[in-house]
Amino acid sequence: MATARVDWRSDGQLWVELFAVFNFAALVLDIFLAHSQNQFRHRAEYIPFFFSIGATAVLALLGAARSRAPGVWRDVGHLIGWLSIAVGLVGVILHLDSQFFDQRTIRSLTYAAPFAAPLAYTGLGLLIIANRLIPPCTREWAEWVLLLALGGFVGNFVFSLTDHAQNGFFNPIEWVPVGSSALAVGFLLVPFISRVNVPYLKLCALVLVGQAVVGVAGVVFHAASDFRQPGGPIFEKILSGAPPMAPLLFPNLVVLALIALWSLARDVKQDEHVVERRGTDRGKQRPRPGGDPDG
Repeated sequence: MATARVDWRSDGQLWVELFAVFNFAALVLDIFLAHSQNQFRHRAEYIPFFFSIGATAVLALLGAARSRAPGVWRDVGHLIGWLSIAVGLVGVILHLDSQFFDQRTIRSLTYAAPFAAPLAYTGLGLLIIANRLIPPCTREWAEWVLLLALGGFVGNFVFSLTDHAQNGFFNPIEWVPVGSSALAVGFLLVPFISRVNVPYLKLCALVLVGQAVVGVAGVVFHAASDFRQPGGPIFEKILSGAPPMAPLLFPNLVVLALIALWSLARDVKQDEHVVERRGTDRGKQRPRPGGDPDG
């Protein structure tokens, strides 16, 4: 029997895979800019750069062969996922070693290399693995994807707080991403601790749209701050100034969270429909007042 083909527009597994490919491609540029600040002084700094290039290419090829060679798609994807987790965890240790292990102060965490930045690789690795281990577009799959998006917004909160602490929140508007990411964390946490309905998921989507606006505005503010710096080429201004790509983490995570909410909303609708049908069936089975229960 021929298997039914899944419409790409409703194929959540495909969208998550494309999300991973896009993020690894973006990390190539991000790592190049970040590690160019010290001209890749340590050879280990080339590892995430070349790994991002390789992961982007391999995942793109695997995506094209997903339906034809599902075993290869699954096994090679697991390998990339676990390697990505390892790159992220080792990166955290190396970033902490840049200053924190010498001074062991909160200040060293703020002014050293971004200690949590490599966890982006760990999150992507977990996402790739979950996308293969869990049946796609089920409630469990949606909750895992949403959990990883939630973890990303927790990271955004930490990054916004520590990065803007470098200049003591000189501009009050720098508090906006801190507050908005905290708001997103609060809203996305609710589905894990309580039953939610479709209107609440729509409210979550509206909150996420606000996060995307904050991210786009952040890019504009960061770029304007870099261009205002006196002297030097633009590339040097970007390296020494506010990271222009950092605020893009907000709209990036919005995409992942919306994929999860869309899948979760379908499941919630089905549950509500089942409950409604059961209530209707019970109402039909009730005997009429004063009637003969035996018919």
